[in-house]
Amino acid sequence: MTKVLMVCLGNICRSPLAEGILKSKLPESIFFIDSAGTANYHVGNPPDPRSIAVGKKYGIDISKLKGRQFSVKDFDTFDLIYVMDESNYRNVISIARNEQDTSKVKFILNEIYPNQNYDVPDPYYGGDHGFENVYKMLDEACTIIANSLI
Repeated sequence: MTKVLMVCLGNICRSPLAEGILKSKLPESIFFIDSAGTANYHVGNPPDPRSIAVGKKYGIDISKLKGRQFSVKDFDTFDLIYVMDESNYRNVISIARNEQDTSKVKFILNEIYPNQNYDVPDPYYGGDHGFENVYKMLDEACTIIANSLI
């Protein structure tokens, strides 16, 4: 079973959307997809209502997901770890134990724009339009990821 983790700051906006999108593109019988945040602000909380709404608009239900914090044991559990931005990357890499851990961590938008390390903008402080834009970016990246894994 291939295991993929999506990581953002609080695990309520971008990474739950990425989790839901990728889950919708891959069979659950051979893939495990999860998400986490680098901070502990929203541990146990559901995704932001705006993330839930944009997912629902496209037929993806992320309403039952619960925020959790990234930990060093995630390096043992997951084959691939996709981060949403430079800050997430630095936070995840800072607790990597070795090159094997580090090699699992990738910028999600590098799937669309190789080696550019572009950030998925955090829509938390913006309006609904930001969530729509983030959804479209993540959907494109997750389509590429799914196609590469199948």
